[in-house]
Amino acid sequence: MYRALTVAREYDSGGDRIAALAAQRLGWQLLDSALIEEIANLAHVDPQLAREFDERVDSWLHRVSRRALWHGGFDAVAVLPETAVFDSETMARLARAAIEHAWETGKCVIVGRGSQCILQDRADVFHVFLFAPNADRAATDAAGWARAVDADRARYVRMNFGRNWRDPHLYDLSINSRLGDELVVSTILAGMGNPS
Repeated sequence: MYRALTVAREYDSGGDRIAALAAQRLGWQLLDSALIEEIANLAHVDPQLAREFDERVDSWLHRVSRRALWHGGFDAVAVLPETAVFDSETMARLARAAIEHAWETGKCVIVGRGSQCILQDRADVFHVFLFAPNADRAATDAAGWARAVDADRARYVRMNFGRNWRDPHLYDLSINSRLGDELVVSTILAGMGNPS
């Protein structure tokens, strides 16, 4: 019996829509924008700020400066507590805690944020990767936006978990969203042993 479903998705694959439909059919809580809201509340920051750091990696210079300041690099500078600055690293740490808490509660569909890595060793979590054909994405992505978002997501997973976002071993099921939302959700539910 599964207590959680993680959904990793390519940009423009309809993953958010499919995750919402799966959550509805299962009668489970959807954690996508709700996860961002929860993290913003935990960090006492505006939800828009949390969205800006969602599934992002701080610049190399920021990461080096952060470690130098907060780990004794400059003894004459007053060291700030790590929670004094909200950045991508703080967002990722809070996302991990929120995802682990969601798993403990159970009956949730978690979209992205490395949840497939965070909950990888839990036998009661079903992991899905949704993709769309490149030709379909190219038709709607003249500016390369989808590729840029996917690159950000891949970098996020690599930097925070040391894994390849597209590694098939992270997932129980990889499915082409071109099949249509209803068929994709039915396939996911069948894979989970829930044919409803």
